[in-house]
Amino acid sequence: MAIEFRWANNQLGQLPALAADLVGLRAAVIVAAGAISSPLAAKAASSTIPIVLAGGANPVKLGLVASLNRPGGNVTGLTLLTTELGGKRLELLSQMVPQATTVAYLSGPSSSLLFEEETSEIREAARALGREIILLAVRSNFEFEAAFETLVQRGAGALVVGTFPWFFDRRDKILALAARHKIPAMYPGPPFVFEGGLMSYSAGRGVFRQVGFHYVGQILKGVKPSDLPVQQPTKFELVINLRTAKALGLTVPPALLATADEVIE
Repeated sequence: MAIEFRWANNQLGQLPALAADLVGLRAAVIVAAGAISSPLAAKAASSTIPIVLAGGANPVKLGLVASLNRPGGNVTGLTLLTTELGGKRLELLSQMVPQATTVAYLSGPSSSLLFEEETSEIREAARALGREIILLAVRSNFEFEAAFETLVQRGAGALVVGTFPWFFDRRDKILALAARHKIPAMYPGPPFVFEGGLMSYSAGRGVFRQVGFHYVGQILKGVKPSDLPVQQPTKFELVINLRTAKALGLTVPPALLATADEVIE
């Protein structure tokens, strides 16, 4: 079996051409991971080649599948519920920093579908928790510093970092700015916390193994994607970095610490 890899290097405009390239190679199955634009580009390129998605958005809302239980077309896979977790991330961060009544939300471009979904979740949770949300939208690597300056000027006491895939590639920059300004932050995945971030909450790290074994494996054996329900993660991981909490002068509430799946000491 040959595996062909294609990356857009965060240039989402390249995705349609990359998807068309894979279709031209007569791929038996296409795995579209990461940004919302990846499965959309793959779907636009072919309505017959099986497509397995592994991303954060709701595929029903995007029109990729008819329903989670009965996809009905050539697309199936895993939805990581990244946007739906925005409210839970804010709730956990509020437990860590209860005095932060104003919280900043660092997002990608406001024109993206991911922005619309996650921003809605964050704002709804903020209303329920009695928090004010400051929206900080960045479109390039050069706008992070200005975003953090705005965060400080407006008195935000904590930060939620959005689940935009390219933020993972820029995590050194984001972590450095959070440390410089001493801002307690909730991140979209464990890599941030392993490298010095305060905390993260995300779907379990075994989801991509499911993409390979459960979906791609069965499709290559002849199962139709329309017969494979779209799955949602059942395990979520809270990771806390106690060294960072200490550096920020925070005492982790015992109840929050007890629910953590991984603690870095």
